[in-house]
Amino acid sequence: MPPVSPAHIRVEKHRGGVCHIDNHAAALNAADLSRPADEPGLEVETRLVCENLWKVFGDGAEELADSVEPGQTREDVLAETGSVLAVRDVSFDVSDGETFVIMGLSGSGKSTLVRCLSRLIEPTLGHVHVDGEDLLAMSKQQLRDVRRHKMGMVFQHFGNFPHKRVLDNVVYGLQVQGIDKATQLHRAEEVIDLVGLSGWEQRYPHELSGGMQQRIGLARALAVDPEILLFDEPFSALDPLIRRDMQDQLIGLQEMVKKTMVFITHDFLEAIKVGDRVAIMKDGEFVQVGTPEELVSNPIDDYVRDFTRDVPRSKVLTARSVMTEPSVYVTADQSVADVMSAMAAQECECAVVVDGEGLFIGTVHLDDVPRNGAAAHTSVASTMQDSCPVTEADTRLEQLIPLVIDNDAPIAVLDDGRCIGTITRVEAMAALVSDEGVA
Repeated sequence: MPPVSPAHIRVEKHRGGVCHIDNHAAALNAADLSRPADEPGLEVETRLVCENLWKVFGDGAEELADSVEPGQTREDVLAETGSVLAVRDVSFDVSDGETFVIMGLSGSGKSTLVRCLSRLIEPTLGHVHVDGEDLLAMSKQQLRDVRRHKMGMVFQHFGNFPHKRVLDNVVYGLQVQGIDKATQLHRAEEVIDLVGLSGWEQRYPHELSGGMQQRIGLARALAVDPEILLFDEPFSALDPLIRRDMQDQLIGLQEMVKKTMVFITHDFLEAIKVGDRVAIMKDGEFVQVGTPEELVSNPIDDYVRDFTRDVPRSKVLTARSVMTEPSVYVTADQSVADVMSAMAAQECECAVVVDGEGLFIGTVHLDDVPRNGAAAHTSVASTMQDSCPVTEADTRLEQLIPLVIDNDAPIAVLDDGRCIGTITRVEAMAALVSDEGVA
């Protein structure tokens, strides 16, 4: 790019308070620099859809569900009718390969809800669609086929057959499907190895530890190769260390098998560890649904805030949520004097340097530029820091701490090679101690 004369340079204000320096060779739009160019996205298939689901325990359940007023609490309905609103007008969807966590305190309705998803408990009203088919409209035979081939469930108290050995427990679902014995054994061997139970095939469940017994249930569910896995507090009965090991193993398994999972828990730390999205449930209703980062950063009310208060923020927040969006984008051949003017107009101390394609190549800091007449003739290329610290947008804050400590300069946050923000040491430390979250 040829040198740019002052006559061709102007600082312009854009939406969001972002400036760029426009010139005859390249108009660098800040909005375009903050994200990759638009490309046709890969459509993610929705595997499970729950619509306006109700479960009422008591007489006249369907009529009661239709007549409940928005302002009526669960306690009001119980006092007036003697019926319990276990699940109240819940809607959500789960994409293919997603782990969707439903969490809440005891009695919030989460276990009832997950049983409604497979009709182990019959919902009062609403719809549950699996691959576009409504489970509530299915016959008993159709429902059995879905449970045998499309859904697997792992229970809190293992659900193993005590009189069957590990191998026999694992092949049980395949036997129900009518699979030939050779295929049963081959598939069972695969999943037993996958969950780390090789060598224990001929043992009975009571001869194994609690964590190993839970692995039997997981292997049995995986053996039938279901598209959807439902977990009802599968690790709550385990000791803390075993529980953590099982969580890690589940995460590792999910990276390999990419199943669609609905996971029930009352432990928020477990929820944010295993879940892609988390729904917090209270009195049969969803209070807030979002990524772990969204829940910690922006709790919708005091109930959610109480859940997130003791969460280690460094394990949840990412660079994207901590960063400050750049105010000034420049190119390497522009003059330092004009860049300084742009930074002064935006009251910032750092500008992001990009190439003609908008890709990040460095930063310019006020402390590094000459403060005399030479600035008008000095290019950004001779002043910029091209070896400044960088990180990806989805990097956890706990991984950023060493980088923050070792560098005085702001850290550039990249997304597909484009700088979408910077993080200073002060911003990183503030995010760690904030009680109200990061905007």
